[in-house]
Amino acid sequence: MPFRDVIGHRRLIGLLGRSVRRESLPPSLIFAGPSGVGKRLTAVATAQALNCSAPIITTDSSWGHGETVDACGKCAACSRIARGVHPDVLIVEPGDSGSIKIEQVRDIVDRAAYRPFEGRRRAVIIDQADALVPAAQNALLKTLEEPPPSSVFMLVTARPDMLLPTVQSRCPRLRFRPLDDHDIAAAMVERGYNEAEARAVAATADGSLGRALETGAGDLVEARDVAQKVLAQAASVDDPRRRIESAKDLLAKTGAGGAGDRQQLASHLRAMASLLRDIELLATRADVRALANPDVQPALERLTKAYQGERGMRAFTAVDRALVALDRNAGVKIVADWLVLQL
Repeated sequence: MPFRDVIGHRRLIGLLGRSVRRESLPPSLIFAGPSGVGKRLTAVATAQALNCSAPIITTDSSWGHGETVDACGKCAACSRIARGVHPDVLIVEPGDSGSIKIEQVRDIVDRAAYRPFEGRRRAVIIDQADALVPAAQNALLKTLEEPPPSSVFMLVTARPDMLLPTVQSRCPRLRFRPLDDHDIAAAMVERGYNEAEARAVAATADGSLGRALETGAGDLVEARDVAQKVLAQAASVDDPRRRIESAKDLLAKTGAGGAGDRQQLASHLRAMASLLRDIELLATRADVRALANPDVQPALERLTKAYQGERGMRAFTAVDRALVALDRNAGVKIVADWLVLQL
């Protein structure tokens, strides 16, 4: 995937393209940002730009000022890199244990010490670099301190603070932001979703195209139905005990324990946040074309009286805090019970 096909991140892509063009790309980089926003794709696009046999020089103003280079995406080198079979592009990722072991790092360090077999630069992409065990990070340190002249190391991670300070200090960090909802919706339409479904899925994706693709329209409709039901129950009931009863709906399809339960509850909460945003839009008489969930507008209008103004803002803040708690491994029942008492 060339730079031009990566969704969003125009400034970072321009910076990388200009660095490749000027041959000033740092020998080691950390690509940090939320999951599913295109960090690994950008790393692969950088490897293509470094080794493309027919690179394209452009002055695209959306990438900033100056000439940038992009891969053609069609030559033999680009095709092999995209398929993961180019001998000079090494991709390391967690094994079955969920971690990256010292043996994997020693292997790539040994291979990176030699000149590229056929490309101009050897690119080493360590995906989910936060999974590097401490011994593996220490094994990588000397190479990061004295990198081989023909190799580039790109550490891709959603949790850069899990890397040792000594590793972080040797790698400039590129910060990837969450994607814009409009960009995610456009990507979903390209993949066959209708516009209404795409906008609704994008509104619950939290800036992550990967999450949007995992969710799908069917899962979204189910999560939205649950969120809508809980909001309606909270609006009509003041008794805390009955509120707690409604938390059972948020916990639908949970119970096995572990990360899956948190992901299921998070899906319901993101759908609830999307509904609350739409309710505020209706309450302020904004353009209804901006609604993320236009197909359930009548139900949203019925909830507007209860959740407009301060209560709506308080509910939205509570949902956001609940999502943060889930990210920090809080128990799903505790989060669900707390949330319904705040609505």
